[in-house]
Amino acid sequence: MKPTIPYIEQKFEEFNRKMFGGKLPKIPVLLSNARTFIGMCTFRKRRTLFGNVEYSDFKLRINSRIDLPECEIEDTIIHEMIHYFIAYHRLKDTSAHGQVFRCMMNDINKRYNRNITISHKSTKEQKELLMDTRRKWHVIAIVHFHDGRTGIKVLPRIKERIANYYRNVGSSREIESIDLYVSDNPFFNRYPCSSAFNVIFADRQTIEQNISDAKRLVCKGTDICLLENN
Repeated sequence: MKPTIPYIEQKFEEFNRKMFGGKLPKIPVLLSNARTFIGMCTFRKRRTLFGNVEYSDFKLRINSRIDLPECEIEDTIIHEMIHYFIAYHRLKDTSAHGQVFRCMMNDINKRYNRNITISHKSTKEQKELLMDTRRKWHVIAIVHFHDGRTGIKVLPRIKERIANYYRNVGSSREIESIDLYVSDNPFFNRYPCSSAFNVIFADRQTIEQNISDAKRLVCKGTDICLLENN
């Protein structure tokens, strides 16, 4: 399921009452489209004139980009509520997920049969789901090295920059050949687009699978055109 603000607010009230003794004030809830996290409790932190630490502007951010089982969404909300509880009540902990956090987490897991964990980053599978899946056109350079490695480079759709990359990188003694393609496969959305003379190495089979329906390009001087009979 993909969470909504009313759903998160309802779960926050339920968990606050059941697990946190109702000691957490209502917090603004925001939905996130980020690719790097599932949930996050954010706040401002400043040191006062007398050296005390004050926290303010608390917000609960939950990712709505990825479709997760409801139990994982609930555990994510509770995980962030523990962070909120520690910061709001100014409890000193040894680290972000230190002794206080672990003690609260373990107690909640045991008492309420939850599966909250310390590691709250996206799994490899979740990161794949968080990737941009929109179809948009890319110019792709597949760079073959003499040592058998293969690299991917996403280039700006500007003829001069494509030709410049093709000419300069292709002249390196390490390079066996460069193949140019145009593709709207969402697989390539994950790669940064630039004119820098570099590549990101990838498995040859993965590249071949994702380039199979792409259109070949040829570089003739400073001109870039589709390969005939492609």
